[in-house]
Amino acid sequence: VAFLVAYQQNKQLIGDKGLLPCKLYLQSVKRYFKGKIGLDALSFAPTIIWFLEWSDMDGILDGISVLGLMISAFVLVTGCANMILMALLWILYLSLVNVGQIWYSFGWESQLLETGFLGIFLCPLWTLSRLPSSTPPSRIVIWGFRWLLFRIMLGAGLIKIRGDRCWRELTCMDYHYETQPVPNPIAYFMHRSPWWFHRFETLFNHFIELVVPFFVFLGRRMCIVHGVLQILFQ
Repeated sequence: VAFLVAYQQNKQLIGDKGLLPCKLYLQSVKRYFKGKIGLDALSFAPTIIWFLEWSDMDGILDGISVLGLMISAFVLVTGCANMILMALLWILYLSLVNVGQIWYSFGWESQLLETGFLGIFLCPLWTLSRLPSSTPPSRIVIWGFRWLLFRIMLGAGLIKIRGDRCWRELTCMDYHYETQPVPNPIAYFMHRSPWWFHRFETLFNHFIELVVPFFVFLGRRMCIVHGVLQILFQ
């Protein structure tokens, strides 16, 4: 989905005639580091675009998106992957995020990259066959995913508590449906719910984001409860 979205919108956002052309961005980074594409420039903006010809940036952006789309579709459809394919997907998307500027500054981009990086270590090194049951993925990787999910949800709850007093006063849902960016067919009816229902919605949000994340550390059954609640919440 991320690569498909990139293919649909990157030319308009960061292409040759985009709102914030990534070629200009990379040129400014290059000037900042005295015209050299060295370790400093690579660490500031890690992207494989540094090593490509910039005369057709639209083609480069499309090429990265299409290649990522093809590989990820193969993994999705066949259920087969290895560390090489997963690492390549991570490098391709990292290359887009690091030239995407404000268009790729939303927190989900870095979280998708972190998820993808952990995904590299779930797979065999080069074979596309499934891992034998006698050699499951490392517990370190599994706990890495759990820690990531814990941080995402707890952070979402804490930023609300700190960011706006309506979350502390339980009034945010009074007007949420008037301003939500992607309303759904029942949003109108939810908005017209009684005041006590809106208070319940806000409390339930706090429960899901501030309490339920801790379930991931309380054993398998609570992990399952955690998963079901998070999926229903989304």
